[in-house]
Amino acid sequence: MNSTRGDAHKLYLKFKKIADNDEPLHELSKLREIAEMKTFYKEIDTPTLENIYYRILKEKNGMGMIPVFVSAGPWLLFLFSKQLQELLFRNGSTLFFIFVMIYLTVLIISVILHFREKAWASIHLTMIKDLLKIRTG
Repeated sequence: MNSTRGDAHKLYLKFKKIADNDEPLHELSKLREIAEMKTFYKEIDTPTLENIYYRILKEKNGMGMIPVFVSAGPWLLFLFSKQLQELLFRNGSTLFFIFVMIYLTVLIISVILHFREKAWASIHLTMIKDLLKIRTG
């Protein structure tokens, strides 16, 4: 039943298990990476940090092209559906099966990459925003 609770809850359970074993949480690679990012951003002057924030914000908003690509693909295929059907079913359904598998693989990889990139962009943006808020009071 834990598999339906999401990654954040799984992380909580992992952190809790480590803490219950009296192991230091700050030594975990997932937390060390975040701490390194935070340290790096703290060392940057405020005007540069603001520019980095805006650039990452632009990158995060630019990631919307992946869903556009994913949703535009079927429409493009629909435009050429008659020609595509003739090509794919010319020698049975083997070519169709290969085509569908390749398309679904690209679709799944694109969606996974989109959400991973979006999540990392959110981490950077939140971290920078918090640092800028502390600096400006």
